[in-house]
Amino acid sequence: VGALRIAQRLGIAPTPTPPRKGRGYPGAGVIFACLATLALAGCGNRRVLRPAAGHVLPPPAYGSGYRPNGDQLLKPPAQTRPERNVDTRVRSEERADDPFDLPPEH
Repeated sequence: VGALRIAQRLGIAPTPTPPRKGRGYPGAGVIFACLATLALAGCGNRRVLRPAAGHVLPPPAYGSGYRPNGDQLLKPPAQTRPERNVDTRVRSEERADDPFDLPPEH
């Protein structure tokens, strides 16, 4: 302890900082996190989409008279999100032997 105090007086060792008192309300971080979450939850407001003032929607495809609105442009067509119907097995049954299911080589 004596050598540490001498080193601190010479400026060689860092001096300890006194503990801080009165750091505020202990649950302030939790309250702040809850308020921030509520504020961000309000960002997901849904309303009718319209182009900004002074802007127009993209032009229709060449030769097509169909001009979709904002909601129709955001809805993906069925080709981009096909329904998955991969497993045709409805109940448990024995699987056939797979010739490509080989053990790993070492």
